Amino acid sequence: MEQYLSEENFALLLGYAVSVVKALVFLFIGWIIAGWLRRITVRGLERAEVDQTLIKFFGNIVRYTVLILVVLACLSLFGINTTSFAAVIGAAGLAIGLAFQGTLGHFASGVMLLVFRPFKVGDVVSTGGVWGKVNEIELFTTTLDTPDNRRIIIPNGTIFGSTIENLTFHPIRRVDVSVGTDYGADLDKARQVMLETAKNTPNTLSDPAPQIYLVALGGSSIDWQVRAWCNTPDFFSVKDELTLRVKKALDAADIGIPFPQMDLHLDADVTEALAKRN
Repeated sequence: MEQYLSEENFALLLGYAVSVVKALVFLFIGWIIAGWLRRITVRGLERAEVDQTLIKFFGNIVRYTVLILVVLACLSLFGINTTSFAAVIGAAGLAIGLAFQGTLGHFASGVMLLVFRPFKVGDVVSTGGVWGKVNEIELFTTTLDTPDNRRIIIPNGTIFGSTIENLTFHPIRRVDVSVGTDYGADLDKARQVMLETAKNTPNTLSDPAPQIYLVALGGSSIDWQVRAWCNTPDFFSVKDELTLRVKKALDAADIGIPFPQMDLHLDADVTEALAKRN
């Protein structure tokens, strides 16, 4: 009996030893294959010029997916039913997905921003009710720096779900300066003065040429718009200089820039009553 048990235990231990060796071999091969597939994924994404953050993420996803499959295969060598593990992993994934659905939504939006590239680091954008210079695009958030040196962190879901205005996408921009002149001013003269001013303002472009538009006949002024083009980096300096020069040029030409005013007309009876009271 003792000899029988010894032989049985020896066979059992031998079987476990063989399974352990097979598992170690599988783990070693799986480790090599996981690293190999990760490198292939990274190289393919680099050739496609995908963002580095996204490249590392997908590379790690491939690697750990292979390793999980290898571990499950190794467990099956010891007679462990891996179907239950798959069910547990699926249930855990569902629970995690429901708990982090908002976070996963931001992650998905970050992936879309990195893939489709509506803007890049260094661009000035307006989105989600704020605007600023893009400092960093991460998987969950995007960081903006405002002109007054404030750091704004916006969830990617907010950005991807709203209108994105890229202010520096094109190499040139148009500067618009709204101006109002007196009704008594000569229209042709006012137009010529503003046109010459726009042409002579530093850093404005001759192609496209500046334009002066008569916008409307307002309640107290004739409304114009001075339009000049410039290189995008010069936008704010050109707008400031053009506004200043238009004001000085109109003053020099004796063309007034009126402010809103109201004329009050009194009926004759009211005028007589006030006169008697005084």
